[in-house]
Amino acid sequence: MREKEINTVHILGAGISGLIAALVLEEKGYAPVIYEVADRVGGRVKTDIYKGYQLDHGFQILLGAYPKAKQYLDYEALELQEILPGAVIFSKGKKFTLGDPLRAISFLWPTLSSSVATIGDKLKILRLYLKLKNKTLTEIFEDEERTTFTYLKEFGFSDRMINQFFKPFFTGIFLEPHLETSSRMFEYVFKLFGEGSAMLPKNGIAAIPEQLKNKLKQTTFKFNTTVEKVEEEAIYLSDGSKVYSKNTIIATTANNLVSNLRNQGTQWKSCINFYFETAQRKIDKPIIGLIADENALINNIFYHNSIKTGQKGARELLSVTIVKPNNLDEKQLLERVISDLKNYCGIVDATFLKRYTIKKALPDLPSLNYELAPTETQLTSGIFLAGDQLLNGSLNAAMISGERAALVVIKKMEGGTITG
Repeated sequence: MREKEINTVHILGAGISGLIAALVLEEKGYAPVIYEVADRVGGRVKTDIYKGYQLDHGFQILLGAYPKAKQYLDYEALELQEILPGAVIFSKGKKFTLGDPLRAISFLWPTLSSSVATIGDKLKILRLYLKLKNKTLTEIFEDEERTTFTYLKEFGFSDRMINQFFKPFFTGIFLEPHLETSSRMFEYVFKLFGEGSAMLPKNGIAAIPEQLKNKLKQTTFKFNTTVEKVEEEAIYLSDGSKVYSKNTIIATTANNLVSNLRNQGTQWKSCINFYFETAQRKIDKPIIGLIADENALINNIFYHNSIKTGQKGARELLSVTIVKPNNLDEKQLLERVISDLKNYCGIVDATFLKRYTIKKALPDLPSLNYELAPTETQLTSGIFLAGDQLLNGSLNAAMISGERAALVVIKKMEGGTITG
């Protein structure tokens, strides 16, 4: 066996964690090989061009305060478009605006005059902001876990504030409608929203993995390649071939690839994302719209054209997200969405473009963590794991896990002691 083959690291999956692993390996002089079942990089982070519009697979955003994103991404080159720190809330035939006046002064009067939040709620928002400002991310993930709903109730927020703001806003982030997600994730996301902007790259969310791919100079990509099984020192492909591999990083779901993980599959949260054309916007600014009515099926809307991303269509591009489970067929679901847009948002001219059913949108994890030691990514002597499912459902977690997996592989190949 040639030395080059022995020292080649094979990465399964060209999502964010796989790309970061390859970057770290290249920085140490290695030339990894990435196997990817799709025809492009990105994993769950994808963008299509359809009828001249730029369609992300689901309403995905980049939180600018992610520590690892700031380390690995060139924000300026991404031409990031800021989404305003707040929301337009549609409730009982009315429209309200809530926002952070400390970061956008235009939100001062709408927020102060909004009936969604009581005076006490507004003071508690400030208190929560100050509390988390002085709390590190590590400390957040060391705290006792409870549901986000319990956390908000214990903090003293009113039922109106929880039901009309927190529930619809964080349902869109957590992809579950009851705020059962860990309070660690709530504090984490709330803190990051307070420290930086939510943004979208001008060329769509897929510009993030494309930028990472373009940084890789020594990595070989094998697209449209399906891996059937991984064993110690061997990768089996669907075409019947076998690849020798002393070091394999599985940066995708591993339970269907490794025999002793068969009963340890990751559970997933799903969502449905519709895109429509409309003649006019019901929201003029680059800000998310929340539907705060328990009878509504749709959770949030967003006008992508409002932030001047990518190619422009002749009309406005509207994204609609559904998180609640339903038993409607394709035709019934579209009719229901169009009805909800009319009844709750006053949108009467929505022309259907495309629908994405995203079955694996976020990992559904029983416990959430921020960090892991490099050795925690090691499954066997030569098999390593990466992916946000090891920590929490976020771009930052995907980057951390990819980095940690690469570091422990490097340590092993260079003969160092693998610790911590």
